Amino acid sequence: MLLNTNKLFRALSLSLVLGGMVAGCGSANTKQNGKAKLWVTMPDKSLLLQEQPITGISSVNNIHINIDPSVTFQTMDGFGYTLSGGSAMHISKMSAPARAALLQEIFGTGKNDIGSSYIRISVGASDLDEKVFSYNDLPTGQTDVNMEKFDLGYDKKYLIPVLQEILKISPKIKILGSPWSPPVWMKTNGDTRGGSLKPEYYQAYAKYLITYIQQMKKNGITIDALTVQNEPLHPGNNPSLLMPADEQKAFVRDALGPQFAKNGIKTKIIIYDHNADRPDYPISILNDKEAAKYIDGSAFHLYGGTIDAVSKVHDAHPDKNLYFTEQWVGAPGDFKKELNWHIENLIIGAPRNWCKTVLEWNLAADENQDPHTDRGGCDRCLGAVTITGDKVTREPAYYIIATASKFVRPGSVRVASNLPEGLPNVAYKTPDGKIVTIMQNTSKQDKTIDVIVDNKSTTTITLKAGGVATLVH
Repeated sequence: MLLNTNKLFRALSLSLVLGGMVAGCGSANTKQNGKAKLWVTMPDKSLLLQEQPITGISSVNNIHINIDPSVTFQTMDGFGYTLSGGSAMHISKMSAPARAALLQEIFGTGKNDIGSSYIRISVGASDLDEKVFSYNDLPTGQTDVNMEKFDLGYDKKYLIPVLQEILKISPKIKILGSPWSPPVWMKTNGDTRGGSLKPEYYQAYAKYLITYIQQMKKNGITIDALTVQNEPLHPGNNPSLLMPADEQKAFVRDALGPQFAKNGIKTKIIIYDHNADRPDYPISILNDKEAAKYIDGSAFHLYGGTIDAVSKVHDAHPDKNLYFTEQWVGAPGDFKKELNWHIENLIIGAPRNWCKTVLEWNLAADENQDPHTDRGGCDRCLGAVTITGDKVTREPAYYIIATASKFVRPGSVRVASNLPEGLPNVAYKTPDGKIVTIMQNTSKQDKTIDVIVDNKSTTTITLKAGGVATLVH
């Protein structure tokens, strides 16, 4: 269910239509935007982010999507993927020309690129690495609270070189770090899987995360934001950590936040990073004023709950930002099912509920969905691209993110648009002054739509049943 947070629009005398397969021209009493461009994706793959002509006929019987650029919401940081360790491994093993071409396509802004503008990475191993590791693994019984033995280690092999190559293509891309587990010597169970962070190591773990940010910076990589813990209520992955809200609050308030401030760390602190069924988790932390002063916002996944629940956090703490940071596509990937659900709930739903990012889980895997860790690693996580040698297969998440990332550049501001039945949509004003509208026909009938901007400019298309359209005007 999508929240309609927009104000009531003024009565409009003229109508506009936007669609996937369109014909005709604007009527004499309507100002048709001749510079508008349209891209369409269909669930049957007959169109895959393909530009289509705009020749719709305006009519009083058309459905209206009314856009008011004067009513603004959040500024977007970007759309993208998690560059897991496994993703970086596959990309690294491609030939240099094939790797360069793929990274340009994913992160570039040329005509044939999709402009992914945000990256999430794991701090240490995630469950989509070929092995479990932290940056301070020690023999049993040893500790290193001063991080004298800290080493980026395994990430120097694949992840860091791939990030450096991406930064040459997109120097301003924002990078989010998320830890799956602290070093095991800091944990109650002494294991990479599950357990909790021992309170006596709160300060040491804060130093560990600061050292990570500083060491990545020495490699030319700026960590723009850090979530405190990936999925803190799911200790079943390998690696993972159980971190209830009261423990995360104490860690941020008493250790991580003060140490960030003391060391001049500008990286944003983002809490929660788990499902939308528990908005009470971040709200309870933000209710603590001492903890909240260090926190930029909260992050969400959607393996549980509904996307409109995210707005409860905004309503409780409107001064804090919201991020959507993870959703997987299960192998082998049902294109129709995944496109329909992810567009409505994530590409449209998450921004309509105040999220500044939308990220799909896992940029790349191979044809077997490898690598993944044992004892809890995801063995069905389909990459946005499947890499087999130098061969690249574009999977559902590639097109889901591209629907927005290619057109809604960082710094775009979400603006008001109404929600006609069966036509979920979201609209933006981009930094270069364009209006981008992403819409989805969730009905079983083709729809002719008038997209009206500021009661001045009208564009008309007909969007086939199930179709997803991005209109730039």
